[in-house]
Amino acid sequence: MIESIQLGNTGREVTRIGLGMAALGRPGYINLGHKSDLTGRTEVRALEEHAHGVLTAAYDLGIRYFDTARSYGGGEGFLGRWLFAQRVTDPAVTVSSKWGYRYVADWRVDAELHEVKEHSLDVLDTQYAESRSRLGRHVDIYQIHSATLESGVLDDNAILDRLAAIRSEGVTIGLSTSGPNQARTIDKAMQIERDGDQLFGTVQATWNLLETSAGAALAAAREAGMGVIIKESVANGRLTERDMRTTKPIREAFPDHSPDTIALAAILAQPWVNTIVSGAATAQQLASNVAALEVDPALVRDLPDMAESADDYWRTRAALKWT
Repeated sequence: MIESIQLGNTGREVTRIGLGMAALGRPGYINLGHKSDLTGRTEVRALEEHAHGVLTAAYDLGIRYFDTARSYGGGEGFLGRWLFAQRVTDPAVTVSSKWGYRYVADWRVDAELHEVKEHSLDVLDTQYAESRSRLGRHVDIYQIHSATLESGVLDDNAILDRLAAIRSEGVTIGLSTSGPNQARTIDKAMQIERDGDQLFGTVQATWNLLETSAGAALAAAREAGMGVIIKESVANGRLTERDMRTTKPIREAFPDHSPDTIALAAILAQPWVNTIVSGAATAQQLASNVAALEVDPALVRDLPDMAESADDYWRTRAALKWT
C-alpha cells in the first residue's frame, strides 16, 4: 500500500501519488507521444475502457487519490462510473475535480480549440452541478481550474462566497495554478478568508525539475496549513525518455532509473509536498511513476540544476501540440 499523508490542515488523507484524468479522459492532450499511448483507443467507449484499466491498475498499486476536471472530456464520467462499477466505498479514497474550463474539441484531436476558460459565477454553478451528477458523493475537493490574477476570479466576491457555501457542504475548496506568475496567485489565495477561516484548503501547482519558480510560495502555503498538490511533474513528457535531450542530466546521474521516476522522486523530496498527481496515460507509465516512492530522497537532492526561467518554461509548454 502506498503511504498516505495528511493533506495540509484539511482533515483529509491522500496517497503520496495520485492519478489524474487529464490524459485519460479525452483523445487529445499535450503530453509528448500521447497519440501513441492511445493508439486504437480514441473512440469514447474504447477510451473509457482503457481509462478504467489504468484506474484499476492504480487502485491495485495502492493509489487512493484521483483528480479530474470538467474540461477533461469524459474524465469525470469515466471516473464516476469506475467508482460505481468497482463499488469503491473505501473511505480512504479522495477525489478532486475542477471548474472554470469547458471542453470544446468535440472529441477531435485536430480541433482548433480544445478548452475555453471562463471563471464566472454561472459557470461555477453549472459545472458544480455537473460534477456532482457525474461523481456523486465523490467530490471531496473542488478547485478553481488554473486561477490567475489576470482572470479576476480571486477578486470576485460572488464567486468566493459561493465557494464558501460549497465548503459548508463538507467539500474542501482549492485552486490550481498555471503560468509564470503562479507564486503571486498562490500568495493572494492564501490571504482570502470567509467566515473567519482561510477559504482555500489546497493548492495544485506546477513544480518540476524544469519549473521551480513557485517553490517558495508553495512552502509558505504549506506552512499556512494548505495542502500542496503537484501537477505536471514530468513537464508534459519533457522529463521522460521521450525527450532524450532534456533528460540527459537525469540519465547520466541515474542510469538505472527511468527519467520520470527520478523526476517524481525529486518532487517527493521537497518537504512541503503532500502529493503528486501522476498524468500517466498507461499502466506502465503509472508503475514507473510510482517507483519514485522507492528512491532515497537524499540521492535526488544532488541532481544538477535543470530549471529554466518561468517565462521560457511556459512559452515552451504553450508551443506543445495536442496529439
